[in-house]
Amino acid sequence: MNAPQATLVLRLGGPLQSWGDRSVFNRRDTRPEPTKSGIIGLLAAASGRAREEPLDDLLDLRLGVRVDQPGSLLRDYHTVSDYRGRPLPQAGVSAKGLQKPTSPAKYTHVTQRFYLQDAVFLVALEGSAALVQTLAEAVQRPAFPLALGRRSCVPTQPLFLGIRHAELEDVLRTEPWHATETAQQLYARDRHRPPTIDVAATIDHPDGEDSLNDVPHSFAPRERRFTSRRIRHLWITLPTGSATDDSVAPSTQSHDPFALLGW
Repeated sequence: MNAPQATLVLRLGGPLQSWGDRSVFNRRDTRPEPTKSGIIGLLAAASGRAREEPLDDLLDLRLGVRVDQPGSLLRDYHTVSDYRGRPLPQAGVSAKGLQKPTSPAKYTHVTQRFYLQDAVFLVALEGSAALVQTLAEAVQRPAFPLALGRRSCVPTQPLFLGIRHAELEDVLRTEPWHATETAQQLYARDRHRPPTIDVAATIDHPDGEDSLNDVPHSFAPRERRFTSRRIRHLWITLPTGSATDDSVAPSTQSHDPFALLGW
């Protein structure tokens, strides 16, 4: 007899998010939506798991991500120099274990980091009801601080939306549109827009037409390993709940300090 299933529903929104699946030299990219490794990492942090602890039970969760507000790409450009005017060191070390200077001498190092700004995602995770209940409690009382991909990317509230006793795809199709209040107001002011909106979504699916290499098997610093998963792409039509005039019903959410920034 199969164990009862349930679906955990989260809203991932914040001023900045970064869901990288690769780093190349001095550039760290972000994918346009959360990765499975990022979501598993968030759940592991909420549960108080050390990086070396196994993730097998979390890997069994089936993931769905709905893009309620895609946001925009932000490039964070850095230059690094030695304040003493010395050449920067290279990765190689001498016989004494000291870093060698760059040759030819390099005095400025350029790095780039990419973020998503003003994005909101609805994330649904389907699995055994017992595990989903445990994770729901952990997300509401996290053991470690939670982040949207990187430690500096703090989520806004609400993060936890509840547990649904429905299949993954049904949850993605029936949950309300969770864009920010500002985005909903802007949408409502355009009288030519319909009272619905089409949003993109992806779900784990064994026969999916695409694949992503973002399934973590270990977060241990010296043993980081990832495998791929098959995904299916969807378009979902959601009612916006927009008013027909310029007014929009006031938010019923609890106080959020990020509201002053348009969140």
